[in-house]
Amino acid sequence: MKEETTGVSRWRRLVVLGALVLAFSAVLVRGVDLQVVQQDFLRGEGDARHLRVVALPAHRGMIMDRQGEPMAVSTPVDTVWANPQEVLEEPQRLQEVAQVLGVDPTALYRRVSDRAGREFVYLRRHVTPEVGARVSALGVPGVGLQREYRRYYPMGEVASHVLGFTNIDDHGQEGIELGYNAWLTGEPGAKRVLRDRLGRVIRDVENIRPASHGQDLRLTIDQRLQYLAYRELKAAVSAHGARAGSAVILDARNGDVLAMVNQPSYNPNNRETLQGDRFRNRAVTDLIEPGSTIKPFTVAAALESGQFQPETLLETSPGTLRVGRHTIRDIRNYGLIDLSTLLVKSSNVGASKLAMAIEPQALWETFFQLGFGRATGSGFPGEAGGTLRDFLYWREVDRATLAFGYGVSVSMLQLAQAYAAIANDGVMPAPRFVQSQEVRPGEQVMHASTARTLVDMLEASVEPGGTGVRARVEGYRVAGKTGTVRKSGAGGYTEGRYLSLFAGMAPASNPRLVMVVMVDEPSGDQYYGGQVAAPVFSNVMRGALRLMDIPPDDLPALRSVSGPGQGNPA
Repeated sequence: MKEETTGVSRWRRLVVLGALVLAFSAVLVRGVDLQVVQQDFLRGEGDARHLRVVALPAHRGMIMDRQGEPMAVSTPVDTVWANPQEVLEEPQRLQEVAQVLGVDPTALYRRVSDRAGREFVYLRRHVTPEVGARVSALGVPGVGLQREYRRYYPMGEVASHVLGFTNIDDHGQEGIELGYNAWLTGEPGAKRVLRDRLGRVIRDVENIRPASHGQDLRLTIDQRLQYLAYRELKAAVSAHGARAGSAVILDARNGDVLAMVNQPSYNPNNRETLQGDRFRNRAVTDLIEPGSTIKPFTVAAALESGQFQPETLLETSPGTLRVGRHTIRDIRNYGLIDLSTLLVKSSNVGASKLAMAIEPQALWETFFQLGFGRATGSGFPGEAGGTLRDFLYWREVDRATLAFGYGVSVSMLQLAQAYAAIANDGVMPAPRFVQSQEVRPGEQVMHASTARTLVDMLEASVEPGGTGVRARVEGYRVAGKTGTVRKSGAGGYTEGRYLSLFAGMAPASNPRLVMVVMVDEPSGDQYYGGQVAAPVFSNVMRGALRLMDIPPDDLPALRSVSGPGQGNPA
């Protein structure tokens, strides 16, 4: 019995020992397999879970004004992201993240759970670095941060129509941001990093390629003039209960756009309040009938034809002119007037008679050479070219109404460019927004003598007795022209809806700045260009001339030497 028991025990020991040997052998074989045979595969699997290629953000180039002051800069922000597969292992912790981000916990959970099969989902884009640090401090597995850049516009709505804005991915959407997007946009870099189980970068492994930042852009805009024009235009639109408004200031010598503003405006720093109908730069994209502001160019065509002289007399009695079935009217009967009085009193009858006495082709060529009917080539996105019908299709009434600004459409920038030709001795400069853009040679669109004669006439238009007297600037001689345009609607021109315009230049003795102002649909009793737009010109030009250190040309001592109404020096 004892021997039998001993045999069973020995057998059991052998079985246990054999099992241990087999188990040890299996572990040994598995260890060899993992450490030797599958080493490369497992290392790759581990790296795939912890090594990541991440983008190195490239900031967008800065936009500056002509003085080098920043107008658009990119500031660093954090974007919070998550790996749904890891986050959903502890879904209750999403509530902590939601609280820091200031979002609805239920909505955040739904966002993550709906993308459970992915490895990446944005939780919130563009939070401040302070908020990003608080999220990181939570230590929620699968939640991480990504450095990005957000565009910031120091001038806010003051320069929004010129600059435009970028979307959340920092791509230009409007204005200069859109037109020069390729120049401003950087090229992101890439690096390989090691992340821990919480998704945090614990080590940089390899730089794949460096980030290439966008190039800076310097504009021709002067922030000081931009703010001044914006303030005065906004005040005028508000004071007159107007629908909208625009203003443009050009350097008459080279076409530099020194200021361009519109109302209503928008704040590009607050994307939540952006409204599509406010994005467009009305001064470049919208077309208007220029009304009486075009009369100087009708006079220019007459002078260039050789048929008329400044002292040529026109009979405007009895203050009306019948052209076919249409009647053209002046405010009153001006009788026998010369070309200067035509502009001073803004006679529609006189302008119409002048235009009908000129060959249609000669009239059309003058207007076309002055930039009407074609884009200025400024490079601004969405620039309108305006309309100027071919003279072959003109009726007699078309010539008559064209003479005082109906039947032709222009942008504010085109109108400013045309007045710059008068200010610049007949050489029309090409507008530009960017200083690095090559200055294109100006076009000689009229004789210098014609341009100087027009300046004299336009200067008389802002003297007492003229329609633009409210455009005067103390200490400076001003030349300009008012315009009051009846707006068209369904069925023709409507009553009670007007555009108020003023276009002018200063100092008249040697014009440097050209400005056009338009106020759309002023309400109340005041709607004439001389009442609504001319004061805006005066207020802006008063400050602009001083800010640019342009010396006065109408001080008492100067008047005693040259006398009022003198033309430009030869």
